[in-house]
Formats: sequence, structure tokens, C-alpha cells
Amino acid sequence: MLYAPETFTEEEAAKLRPYFTNLDGPVFVLTNLPEVVKGALFARYSRSAKSLRRLFLDEFVGDLDLTGDLTVDATVGLARAEELYARVFFDYGDDSVAQLGGVHLACEQASNLLTKVLEWGRLMAYLEQSTRYIPYDTRLQGRYRYLRPSEVCDSRLGARYVADMDALFDGYSAMLPAMMDWARERYPKDPGDSDFVYKQSIKAKACDAVRGVLPAATLSNVGIYGTGQAYEAMLLRMRAHPLPEARTYADLMLTELRKVIPSFLSRVDRPDRGGAWSEYLERTRRDTAEVVARIFADGDDGTGAQDEVTLVDWDPDGELKVLAAICYPHTHLPEHRILDRVARLSAAERVALLRAYVGERTNRRHKPGRAFERTAYRFDVLGDYGAFRDLQRHRMLTIEWQELTPRHGYEVPAPVVDAGLTGPFEDAMGRSAALYEALAEEFPAQAPYAVALAYRIRYVMQMNAREAMHLCELRSGAQGHPTYRRIAQRMHELIARRAGHVAIADAMRFVDHGDHDLERLTAERAAEARRAART
Repeated sequence: MLYAPETFTEEEAAKLRPYFTNLDGPVFVLTNLPEVVKGALFARYSRSAKSLRRLFLDEFVGDLDLTGDLTVDATVGLARAEELYARVFFDYGDDSVAQLGGVHLACEQASNLLTKVLEWGRLMAYLEQSTRYIPYDTRLQGRYRYLRPSEVCDSRLGARYVADMDALFDGYSAMLPAMMDWARERYPKDPGDSDFVYKQSIKAKACDAVRGVLPAATLSNVGIYGTGQAYEAMLLRMRAHPLPEARTYADLMLTELRKVIPSFLSRVDRPDRGGAWSEYLERTRRDTAEVVARIFADGDDGTGAQDEVTLVDWDPDGELKVLAAICYPHTHLPEHRILDRVARLSAAERVALLRAYVGERTNRRHKPGRAFERTAYRFDVLGDYGAFRDLQRHRMLTIEWQELTPRHGYEVPAPVVDAGLTGPFEDAMGRSAALYEALAEEFPAQAPYAVALAYRIRYVMQMNAREAMHLCELRSGAQGHPTYRRIAQRMHELIARRAGHVAIADAMRFVDHGDHDLERLTAERAAEARRAART
């Protein structure tokens, strides 16, 4: 892979060395910093176009007391810790020891395909650079910000790949200012709003509308926090992944992580341990794909009219089971007897029980307990890849997705139509699809890099009612992207109408079914009010 190395002055490098495991690679670990500083850095990271090391220099280093840090050695005590780990882990096989050491890892210049691989694991925390707040019309060392896989760029298709990618970014760069002009005309500034609030809202509206032109090769930065055990699982999975970028990145990550938690990752590349594990994952994926290909050899490509969201599975007795789960910790009865008793309750008694459990929710962060995990819903979704990127981050549910291709088509956003930019948008979609087809036969794993974010992808999301409440309320919020707002709203409707779980749906009182034209305006106003309150 071709990565753009960062450069720093000698003075800058001296400030960075105590805190970052390298100063030029796209993957590095944060060390010797207070947890609150690392958390704040990652929080700012998702809204900035800067690299993490540049962000640290520009916005954080001035507020830190660096005296004494130049002599800090992160390896002090490492030998003794490794000895203890070896005795506990290898003698007793206690994997839980690897849950006790955490690392903040920065992953930069990762494609929008790789970010989904990185964010697969449930038990980690991620922050990803946003396409909603950061324009992608700027360049990184003179080049547009998209991945240039060496195997493609060194092939006969290399020149075409670069030319078509540049053209997609040229189109995005031309459309973005036109969309901002349209948004300013469509949504005049309210006298009560500051220039900053208005500009941020207009920029988000424009970025939302044209981000669909960006290809999946578009680069992003991801901040990750996880335990040694979680990183081990991630690396084993990535080393078996069919995407070369994922395997290359796994090697980069292992090198950096071993600088701070070497013992926790000792098994990853041992042939008899991690090697065998990764080979198992790769073999089962390949064998399963071959069997499925034979089963579905009739040529049906899955295209055609379909609802954006389909509820494919639910429990008709789900609400009764939730009520029984509510009662369970307050009795001494076995669950089957509680279910029998709940089934005999009157409608009024059921409503009273559920209302007592849900309580008076004054904001969406007030959520009922684990009884809502007693029933679940499975949704099949056919939505654009841009929205999928946001919904995929709900890691506590079960999500599986199919290969990203242009076969399911795209939708031109209404603001793009209103701004008179349908022609350039559709030209970009055509170029994206043609490049995908050119790559697909020779480079099947890399062909999805060419697919624009506006193209639809099919994925399934399975969640219990508690997670459904979280997802539907959060993603339907006024500040959300219109596409995933629509998906969250439809899920809520299907829980009530298709599954018939009206009481559970009613408990999700903060699902927003309204229409909001300037989506980020309310959120930006609230953020400014919080800033003013701190001063």
C-alpha cells in the first residue's frame, strides 16, 4: 500500500516522541498520556481533517506539562509484567488476563472498506473521521485522499484507477461549493444564530448531500481503544481477511502494539496458535463461499424492487416474554411459571407493569433494563453505503453485510436534484460502476474500492428491543443524516405494526418521525450553548 508519511520539524518531533510509538507511519500507539487526554484527542479526531499527531501539536501540547516526560520510559516494569503474564496465562490458560491491559491505537489513511473491518469487534471503542463535517476536497501531499493499492496501481489498470478516482474527487470538489451556495440560498441565516453555528450547519448539509459521490477507497482516520484480548481477536481476523489492505494493516498494527503490550499478542503470529487460527478462519470462509455459490448458481443477482427495510423475523410472544423478564428478579419463581401468570394479566395490568418498568423517561439516555433484551427483531436493509457506515457502528447488535457492488443502484439525494446537480452526480455514479466492472475480474477483493457511497448495499441487523430503542432513538434524531433517519424510523414503525409490539414501540418515546431540513442546526445551537455556559 502507498501511504503518505508525515514530516515534522526537529522541535515538533522532540515533543511527539514521548507520546507516540512512531512519527511517520499510518499506525501508532499513544503512550505516557493521561487517559482523559487520550480520550479528548480521539473525540476531537473524528471532527478534524488533521492527523492525530498534528492535532496533538496544534491543539493539545500547549496545555500539557511536559517537564519530566522526556525521561519517561514506557518499558519500565515490562519484563516483570511479561514474566507474570507468562506464568498466569501459559500455566493456567487464563485468557481474562489479556482483558486488563488497554491501548489507544490510531489507524490513519485507512480506506472506507478497511474501517468496517477494523470496527467489526464488539468489545472495543472506535471513533472514525466523519464525511459529514470534513470536506474531502483537500489533498494529502498533493494527492486526493483515496487508497492506491499497489497491486492495482502496478497493473495494467493502474493508470485508469488513478484517473477515474481523481475524476470522482474532481466531481465532488466541484459539487461541494455549489451545494453550499444552494444551502445558503435555501436556508437563510437566522439572526439569532452565530456565524459559526450557521456555517457548520450549512457545511454539514452540503457534505451530506454530495458525500455519495466519494468512493469506498476514500481514506479515513480511526481511533481505537481496546484490551489486549480484543486486539488479538482483531488481528487474527484481519490476517485471514481476503482484502490485502487488511492483511497489510494487521502487520503494521502488530508491530506498534508489541511496543506496549507484547505479551498479550505473543500468540498472533505463532504458526501453531494464531497462525492456525487465522488459517481456520480463511479456510471456512472460502469453503462456505464455494458451497453457497453452488447452491445459488441459478443466476439470481438479488436486484429488483424491494423495501428499504424489511422485518424478517420476530417473536409474536415477545411482549409477554419482556413482561415476564421484568417480573423475574422480583419473585422467587421459575421463569415458566412467571410466564404463565403474566399471560393471565388483563390489558390494563400489562400496561401498568410495563409503565412502572419504563418509568418517566425525560431523555433518550434513560433506558429500561435488561428485560427488554428478552425479545429481538431481525431486519433486512437495502440502503446506501454511506448510511451503512453509520449504522454498522452499533456493535452490540448482530450485523452481517454482503459485498459492496453497484448492482443495487443508487438514489440521487433530493438536495442534489434541487440544486441542479443531478447530471454531475449521475456521471460520477456511471464512472464508479464502470471502474468496478473493469476491476472485478482481475481484482475482485479490490473492486469495491471503486463503488461510490451512494450505491446501495444489503445487510441484516438483528437486535433485542433494548438495542432497538437505542438505535431508533439515536439515529432518528434531528441531527442525523436523512438516509439513516429514514431507516431508523421505518424500523420503529415495523416493530409496532408488523411485529405488533405496540407497547414496546410506545416505550421508545424519543424516536423522531419529523422532517428536518437543516439537520445539524439544532445540535450546533445546543453545542454553542454548552460552550457559552462553560465560559
